Amino acid sequence: MLIVPEERIAELVSPEAAYQAVEAVFDAMARGEAYNFPVVREALGEGRQYGFKSGLDRAGGMLGVKAGGYFPGNADRGIPNHQSTVMLFDPESGRPLALVGGNLLTALRTAAASAISIDRLARSDSRVLGMVGAGHQAAFQMRAAARVRPFERVLGWNYHPEMLGRLAEVAAELGLPFEAVTLDRLGAEADVIVTITSSPAASLRDAHVRPGTHLACMGTDTKGKQEVEPALLARARLFTDEVAQAASIGECQHALAAGLIAEGDITPIGDVITGAHPGRAGADEITLFDGTGVGLQDIAVAACALAEALARGVAAEVAI
Repeated sequence: MLIVPEERIAELVSPEAAYQAVEAVFDAMARGEAYNFPVVREALGEGRQYGFKSGLDRAGGMLGVKAGGYFPGNADRGIPNHQSTVMLFDPESGRPLALVGGNLLTALRTAAASAISIDRLARSDSRVLGMVGAGHQAAFQMRAAARVRPFERVLGWNYHPEMLGRLAEVAAELGLPFEAVTLDRLGAEADVIVTITSSPAASLRDAHVRPGTHLACMGTDTKGKQEVEPALLARARLFTDEVAQAASIGECQHALAAGLIAEGDITPIGDVITGAHPGRAGADEITLFDGTGVGLQDIAVAACALAEALARGVAAEVAI
């Protein structure tokens, strides 16, 4: 079995490669050539979450599972709060192929999914990016968003305002002015809003968001988590990575429970990629992508890392 360690991932998988891998797997899902297995997700107490996401990608010839979760005490240990590892198998024999460090890959694939939604659904004239959340993942989200739209400025809000300096630094790196604002201002001025928090209660309200906005809601991936008010989903055209997961652990869970939407109102982003769905219907429509993070995304970027590691001769082999 091959080992691709975490410290090699940055040199092996670029944000552009992650984008291409995730877009390809969304396409394969829409065509019925790839599917996810049921998610196992458990609360360990004290804010810790651990679980398994897995799936089979026939188009990519890969079977795999990601094990990992969220450990809020890790920041004090000097390591990322999100910890994960991806294991790849031969789908024909079940033989284990590789163990791949999954921390950076998770950040890259999450940002790639958000960027795909912005590229496919946001208005072409979008120039103001709004960021709700300023944690580790937010920097990846901002960089990925800036690759698909020529934003002219960034607005930011966070539960803990003292963390917004991180977003200001990334915006400066991108050559974009940054301003910390209220949610009222962010919603009134942003053309695209990315929410990336781990909140158990909604911060962004229906009244905050103006017509024509695209939202990429990327933080809700567990039962009970919530970033936006359910009434906002009822007003928007809804897209997701996988409908079943959005309904059970994504942002859509709350609007469904309130009877404001039905599962039939949610469209897989893969249908937009394949052309089966037209996507945005007009300049005044609100579009919302519920990015729950599916196992196939992790498998796709891990396979990308493995292929590049083999090409460069940097994968370590161990006998099992």
